[in-house]
Amino acid sequence: MGVRFTGWGIGLPERIVTNDELSLTLETSDEWIAERTGIRERRIGGTTRSLGAEAARAAIADAGLTPADIDFILLATTTPDRMAPATAAMIQSDIGATCAALDINAACSGFMYGVRVAQGLIETGTRRVLLIGSEQLSGWVDWTDRRTAVLFGDGAGACVMEFSSVTNDLISSTLGCDGGAAEILSCHHNATFTMDGQEVFRRAVRAVVESSEDAMAKAGITADDIALMIPHQANVRIIQAMADRLSIPMERAVITLDRYGNTSASSIPLAFDIARKEGRIKPGEYALVTGFGAGMTWASSIIRWS
Repeated sequence: MGVRFTGWGIGLPERIVTNDELSLTLETSDEWIAERTGIRERRIGGTTRSLGAEAARAAIADAGLTPADIDFILLATTTPDRMAPATAAMIQSDIGATCAALDINAACSGFMYGVRVAQGLIETGTRRVLLIGSEQLSGWVDWTDRRTAVLFGDGAGACVMEFSSVTNDLISSTLGCDGGAAEILSCHHNATFTMDGQEVFRRAVRAVVESSEDAMAKAGITADDIALMIPHQANVRIIQAMADRLSIPMERAVITLDRYGNTSASSIPLAFDIARKEGRIKPGEYALVTGFGAGMTWASSIIRWS
């Protein structure tokens, strides 16, 4: 019994906000932001619902399917449009599907948590799962705080995961959480994101390195076997630190935060879709997909691209 990734799609707002534009209202500059984060611009606009629906339609079409073919919708998001109903339910209606729909919140690890949940559904009889990561973080950012305002963007990515009796793309996964670190990256009701950047950096590097090593060990491979590393796009310094500790050359890492910023649960599917379109992963090659987020959560998987 196996799981295949059969379609990918993205949804992005039209508006591009550059570092230079932010420097008009914040005490910052393009050079300062880019040097410390790797971010040059981000997309702002839309809603979690509208961006998620756009990515969902693209992924379904890419898989050669129709919405009626989808058996379950999972939406990974930190920024649902409402407390209730689940934004996944509204996306289900928007795209014309009729299946079950559910939101997942594991912050920036949400998409990878969703991959594992989708795998469990497929292994227990669900044939096709549409997994979406969609965020509208701009509505929860204090645009006067340069520590957080320069980091986040809006966007969505989605994939279709299907049962296969002959091929398995998802070789191993490892998930974790340390709830004791909840306050280092947090957003309360009717408030904005707060973050202890140094502590997030320290814990994030350790978490993604350890979970990546665990996923590789479970898959029976080493860093030398990894053709592509697709990390959560939070900060280029975090990505450089984890690549160094895992002995994976940076040229094997997919970097999209320069154009999208940190889009939380949508950053990994956005990066995977771009890597696929650019031909950076070939059939039979291994990809390490890894992320961390508020909670503090972390998740890593080894995917063998088919």
